[in-house]
Amino acid sequence: MLQINRSTGFTLIELIVGIIVLAISFTVITRLVMPASVQSASQIHQIRAAELGQSLMNEILSKAFDQNSDHVGGIVRCGQTVPVVIPAAPACTAPGLLDNEEGGNREDFNDVDDYHGLNESGVNIENALGDPMGSLYSGYNVSISVFYDSNYDGVNDGAVGLAKLVSITVTTPSDEQVKFATYKVNF
Repeated sequence: MLQINRSTGFTLIELIVGIIVLAISFTVITRLVMPASVQSASQIHQIRAAELGQSLMNEILSKAFDQNSDHVGGIVRCGQTVPVVIPAAPACTAPGLLDNEEGGNREDFNDVDDYHGLNESGVNIENALGDPMGSLYSGYNVSISVFYDSNYDGVNDGAVGLAKLVSITVTTPSDEQVKFATYKVNF
């Protein structure tokens, strides 16, 4: 009787087929997982953009309506016609002059239109006191515009009015834009 020893194990062809099957399955799994990780990062960017936009909006809305407004809440508003008994109200800032009258020093901003044209990005993003916050918002960009919009249609009226539209656009590192807008009214 002749005995044939059969060795147990895998042949070279079986090993190659197994490696190919594993490579294909890892590719499929990676393609399914990657979009979820990108979406997760996008949500984090959106949350940070919302934090930044809301903090800027709170800062801006805490300021006076206009440079010529009574900053302590007096009776007379800029641009208001008043009876002869009360001192005449100063004119509100002309639409073409809505910008930072304080010369760029953020801690001196005292009315909403001082923020018009403010663009900050990355390490240049500052808080209300002028302290840098760039390490928290690396890769983000902030753009702010302010203009008169008395009829609340979102269009620059080009004339002095009782309301200013404040718009903030925060761009995330993934180039998504998160927009915030509100009105500051002269009262």
